[in-house]
Amino acid sequence: MKVDIKFFFIITLLIIFPKFAQGNSEIKIGLLAPFSGEFENIGKSIFNSARIAIKKIDNDMINILPRDTKAENLETLKKVEELYIEGVRIFIGPVFNKNLKGLEKFQDAYFLSLTNKTLNNPKNVISAGINARSQFRAIKKYKQLNDLKKTLILIPKKDYKEEIEIAIKETKFKAKKVFYYDTEPTKLTKQIEKITRYQIRKQNLEDEIKRIENSDEENKEKKIEILSKRDTLGKVGYDSVVIADFDESLKSVTTSLLYTDVSPKDVNFISLNQWFDETLFKETASQPISFPSVDKENFDQFKKNFTEFYNTEPNQLSLITYDLVGLVYYILLQNNFEVSEKIFSKENKFKGISGIFQIKDKEINHELNFYSVSEDSFIKIF
Repeated sequence: MKVDIKFFFIITLLIIFPKFAQGNSEIKIGLLAPFSGEFENIGKSIFNSARIAIKKIDNDMINILPRDTKAENLETLKKVEELYIEGVRIFIGPVFNKNLKGLEKFQDAYFLSLTNKTLNNPKNVISAGINARSQFRAIKKYKQLNDLKKTLILIPKKDYKEEIEIAIKETKFKAKKVFYYDTEPTKLTKQIEKITRYQIRKQNLEDEIKRIENSDEENKEKKIEILSKRDTLGKVGYDSVVIADFDESLKSVTTSLLYTDVSPKDVNFISLNQWFDETLFKETASQPISFPSVDKENFDQFKKNFTEFYNTEPNQLSLITYDLVGLVYYILLQNNFEVSEKIFSKENKFKGISGIFQIKDKEINHELNFYSVSEDSFIKIF
């Protein structure tokens, strides 16, 4: 069934929506984030993003009610209870997956959490983060565009590995092999050696050099000289490798691949969403490395606007918050401010500053772009 795309760039909401809603309905949205404690910078950035969104909407009927969860589960439930008594039935947040426990008791309330984890969440929680399904759909498209058919998927033994497994299954992602690795550097290198047949390829090279040495081939000295500059001989068996990791752990994997003579010039290096981490620019030996992500042009413009307001850069969750405020506003307007299960179950597509995303059966999936890191820039592929 064809689904219309609703464009709700909040910057144009004044044109799309009337300034005043029908009747005198007030839109109450709870905002659950850590405004104090270890993660207060994340919470403050989220709150400031919501403020920008409200300013752009410019409708007196919408009311954001922020509450400090301190990133603690009991505190989250306490603040939800307070807002629930006040009549709030739609919440943006909590931020972290660990703070979702117990929210199911507020059966007629809905929580647009900023987490990207989707497994085992309460039925009234909608994960709005960039989930693994969305990322593997984009990687699948990249594979098809580049005719990649022998993909190795490397998954760290971390708490999100089940999310990756489900995403692979649900997107019908075809891989030649899926391998789980330890993040401890010494174990990691040995495991990468095994999966890439490093010792066999290394032995192949030694055997070939000896064979030529003992042969009567012409120009054998030149051939030996060329082979001596190599580390291995023989195919790895893969045309692409998807590394389901981030930050320093990702770099450890790419370093191990390079050590085992697997180069991104021969095998496509692909990772999950890196949120345009510029430290990847320094990893020149691991380039090009590609990843799915939100629309960079829009993200950069959002960061610029945010910095002009608050003289500090926003975190990634702020971008999602900005879109969610507009999303909630739009959906409620379309449903006469009635909060029910159907408003998040109906299939709809929207376009926010993070890009196009779809809501269906109380799930949010993003249609991501794809980028490649080359030297000191992010190059858009699609």
